[in-house]
Amino acid sequence: MLGQEISCLKVPHTEPGIHSAIIHRLLLHFAKLSPGQEIVVVCIGTDRSTGDCLGPLVGTSLSKFASPHFHLFGTLEEPVHAMNLNDTLELINQKFRNPFIIGIDACLGQTSSVGSIQVVQGPLRPGAGVNKQLPPVGDIHLTGIVNVGGFMEYFVLQNTRLSLVMRLSEIISSSLYTAIKEWNREFIPFIRREQ
Repeated sequence: MLGQEISCLKVPHTEPGIHSAIIHRLLLHFAKLSPGQEIVVVCIGTDRSTGDCLGPLVGTSLSKFASPHFHLFGTLEEPVHAMNLNDTLELINQKFRNPFIIGIDACLGQTSSVGSIQVVQGPLRPGAGVNKQLPPVGDIHLTGIVNVGGFMEYFVLQNTRLSLVMRLSEIISSSLYTAIKEWNREFIPFIRREQ
């Protein structure tokens, strides 16, 4: 299991079992953590655009849990965006030794995918939808497909329904928090017993 790729999970936000599907998939990814490896969550986006505020909304929700089990970058108060992403990643690399980074961002997709949440192995490519060259982020990433891509991306992001973005951010933040909490409660003690 450890060496093989974990396929991408894509679930519509209306799916009844969406929380457990995301939690289960995250736990599969967490199985690749080394003992003692710290989890860092990087929520990318800006509060100045409805479509692009998914990351900071997730970050703000996660910050309310005040959990000792992960480190958080990117909230509505202190967003991580194109202007400070490089500095943030540098800071993370200085502060943590080989952290397990989870990237979170909004993205644009096909009409049929709008409202879906994806859990993907490998780094996020922030800004790709609006042709920005930014560094890749994360060992895994979660994205919420907030609107349709392919045409006038900036305009589309500005004209995205906030209700959809809020719903996606609630699902992502509660699922991620639960998965990290379960990982720390169930699996870490188990791994320590095995050693």
